[in-house]
Amino acid sequence: MRIAVEGCGHGTLHAIYASIKKTCEIQGWDGIDLLIIGGDFQAVRNSYDLNAMSVPAKYRAIGDFHEYYSGARVAPYLTLFIGGNHEASNHLWELYYGGWVAPNIYYLGAANVVSFGPLRIAALSGIWSGPDYRKPHSERLPYDFKEVKGVYHQRELDVRKLLQLRTQVDIGISHDWPRQIEWQGDYEQLFRFKPYFQGDAKTGRLGSPAARYVLDRLRPKWWFAAHLHCKFSAIVHHDQQMGSKDAKSPPLATDALHTRTDMHNTDEINLESQAGQSPKEEAFSSSADVRNDEEIDLDMDDDTPVVSGPANVVSVLKTEPQKNSVDVNAVSSKLRAQLPASFARPTAAAVAASAASPMSPPAAITNKITEFLALDKCLPNRKFLQVLEVDPISESSISASTTPYSFAYDKEWLAITRAFAFINPTTSPISPDAGEFHYRSLIEAEAAWVEEHLVKTDKMAVPENFEMTAPVYDPSVGLHPKEHPREYTNPQTVAFCNMLGIENFFDASETEREERTRAAPPGSGKGDDGGQGEGGRGSRRGRGSGRGYSSRGRGGRGQGRGRSSR
Repeated sequence: MRIAVEGCGHGTLHAIYASIKKTCEIQGWDGIDLLIIGGDFQAVRNSYDLNAMSVPAKYRAIGDFHEYYSGARVAPYLTLFIGGNHEASNHLWELYYGGWVAPNIYYLGAANVVSFGPLRIAALSGIWSGPDYRKPHSERLPYDFKEVKGVYHQRELDVRKLLQLRTQVDIGISHDWPRQIEWQGDYEQLFRFKPYFQGDAKTGRLGSPAARYVLDRLRPKWWFAAHLHCKFSAIVHHDQQMGSKDAKSPPLATDALHTRTDMHNTDEINLESQAGQSPKEEAFSSSADVRNDEEIDLDMDDDTPVVSGPANVVSVLKTEPQKNSVDVNAVSSKLRAQLPASFARPTAAAVAASAASPMSPPAAITNKITEFLALDKCLPNRKFLQVLEVDPISESSISASTTPYSFAYDKEWLAITRAFAFINPTTSPISPDAGEFHYRSLIEAEAAWVEEHLVKTDKMAVPENFEMTAPVYDPSVGLHPKEHPREYTNPQTVAFCNMLGIENFFDASETEREERTRAAPPGSGKGDDGGQGEGGRGSRRGRGSGRGYSSRGRGGRGQGRGRSSR
């Protein structure tokens, strides 16, 4: 199977697709089967969505996505993406469980596991912020400034669900880097290119502990990330322990992997800083306007036009152990005390039920080595794209040679989703973690339900049920409308919840939404630039209500830009 992986999207779909097409021509390929984008996708449908996106006023841009949303263009390849920290967060909120944002472009939700042919893909959106980690997804339109800056933060509930997986996955995706991954690649070269990463790395503040929890538990063959605007590869040897003969100790405290949850993300990108600097120049700057004293400032790279020629890519990903790599998989007693409750040492009764340590992976998760790759964003002379030929390691009844590949739900993930459906992810308090052993029996019962009601009835394929909700882009509105975006109930989320027989917590009546808008304090509905919210615009579904798309060109290898016949 041939796939392409791209770092931060930043609304540049035209250039990304054109770069893939050109790269395939150079490689002598007839196309790819799948594109994965590692966040900051910016699914901006119209100008109002910009008021829900964390981005400074001077960097506001409508981007390319609205053309795919409206149907003016169709994505030439099935495109899967996760959320980052610069997103039309109101749009992605509609699709908490995942869904189509445009024909052939699928958002993987806050957390998800899906199948594409024989590949099993696990995903975690957002970036780390300790103060928000154990909070619910309580942000609702109209967002105030704090909510615009917090809606994209990773939440413990979503991570907890991923940690319940007991079978092998092939690919893991996160926007934020897994914490301490830098020590398992050529960190000296990384610190030369990004000098200010070094201090945070040595204090264990670079990257996401949540992503690291998931990486260490699921042990996929590949893990892809973005966010820090550089290309970096590493190899994780899951069977090496700190202090072993073959492992080295990193130059940091042994408990640095899991920092306090009251700490902010140290590597959250502030797009306000260092406009127009080169990659190396911005790395040495330290006088940027810092919104959060624990966030790292990175460059926005000015308004340089993106390339539409070949990307700086390698045809097949081949990672080798780095000369300066070390292993950081030791589990000290102090570190163990900070792990989620699901990894706490079992009670005597639990030990009687299972002799396996909670820190050990389930028997079906057997992979020992994960190849990690982070990529840059789509700009000239930047390493933002990688094309790969991949073979799955997960068990699947589908052969890698069976095409066209099908895009399907994952039955274990659906069982986990049903098992956790009693928790409302949007309200406080979130039920505390009851532990892996508690959830296992619940998930097993729900797995039987999924098998009976979905697998046996042939309902596992992801339906092609995209519908527009918000109005399409109107250039006459401009990029700084005073009105905040309206909240919509997405029909895909309704259909997903109905399929699983669970409550849809991402719904509200129009009366409830109007009352919330009236009750909002002054200043709500602002984007980063402070555009005053004065009520929504457009009907409940906007233009295109009830309009679906049935033709995606999905499964085979596509070429070109793929324009619709409209």
